[in-house]
Amino acid sequence: MTNSSCEFSESELCRDESTAFILKFVAMASILVAGFTGIAIPLFGKRRRLFHPDGEFLPAAKAFAAGVILATGFVHMLNDAWEALNHPCLKSHSHVWSKFPFTGFFAMMSALFTLLVDFVATQYYEGRQRATRGGTEHKVNQLEGGDDDLEEELLGSGIVDGMHIVGMHAHASHHTHSHPRQDNDQIQHGHHEHAHSQSHDDDDVEGSVRHVVVSQVLELGIVSHSMIIGLSLGVSQSPCTMRPLIAALSFHQFFEGFALGGCISEAQFKTSSTTIMACFFALTTPLGVAIGTCISSNFNPYSPGALVTEGILDSFSAGILVYMALVDLIAADFLSKRMRCNFRLQIVSYCLLFLGAGSMSSLALWA
Repeated sequence: MTNSSCEFSESELCRDESTAFILKFVAMASILVAGFTGIAIPLFGKRRRLFHPDGEFLPAAKAFAAGVILATGFVHMLNDAWEALNHPCLKSHSHVWSKFPFTGFFAMMSALFTLLVDFVATQYYEGRQRATRGGTEHKVNQLEGGDDDLEEELLGSGIVDGMHIVGMHAHASHHTHSHPRQDNDQIQHGHHEHAHSQSHDDDDVEGSVRHVVVSQVLELGIVSHSMIIGLSLGVSQSPCTMRPLIAALSFHQFFEGFALGGCISEAQFKTSSTTIMACFFALTTPLGVAIGTCISSNFNPYSPGALVTEGILDSFSAGILVYMALVDLIAADFLSKRMRCNFRLQIVSYCLLFLGAGSMSSLALWA
């Protein structure tokens, strides 16, 4: 009976290809709208200053997003990976996958690899931003010192405008004539202010770089899982299975979009980059459904190759999201000085963290 059931991609009890075909278009539209709505709320909220970095709404929203991402990794992806790698159809073909806990192993290796990528990407972006900032400051200092050859270069590059150049010349002239010399106390005070300013700039660079890396790595983990669940829905031919799955995946996509949108809004990308990342996320699951629909007649999700591929990819995605949720979102925010000094923010953030985790976990009842 096991070998017979592994030959078919669907139980024949509720198989209706024509109805399933219509439901797949409904699924693509519903999931697309849910994904765009979820990711658009924090992005447009940022423009309306709802997600202002100095306010309390942004860290509270990030706490909810962290709970969503954590539950997605632990409750959804790890469970799906375990079911795929321990499926009876795979065991009947090879007993290798049942002799070792590959699900946890792949998730662990994925988390460690994410740590490596996180570290290397952060170092790269920080070095590039410091180099860019240092080169710009050097040119501005040269211009203030009277190097007129740099005016056209700075004006053409958009770094400064004409009024800024006039102001820098005036400032340099005033500084030269009004302060011909400084005593030791003034020099030391100036050095102290410069060091404080440099430290503040380094903190700003590190913070902005971390937001960029977190949003990009997080999108990678979410998108890989979104493609898999889209393919699973696309190859299905059972309306009885698809109807509750469409509703569950729509809510699933909304919550994940909200979580990802909050991280993207904090990263402060350009409008074009933000649009590309939002569209890439929102279109991935509908694209997976479309691909699954095209190959549904020849694709068997219970074949050994399909089960192994699904299990490994889900395990990798789980490791990425669990690492990102615990390290880059929860630990970074909940152990920060800002959180420790604001008791009301602590209570709200913890409540939203558990609410996000519970909301996403409850979807496992249907998908």
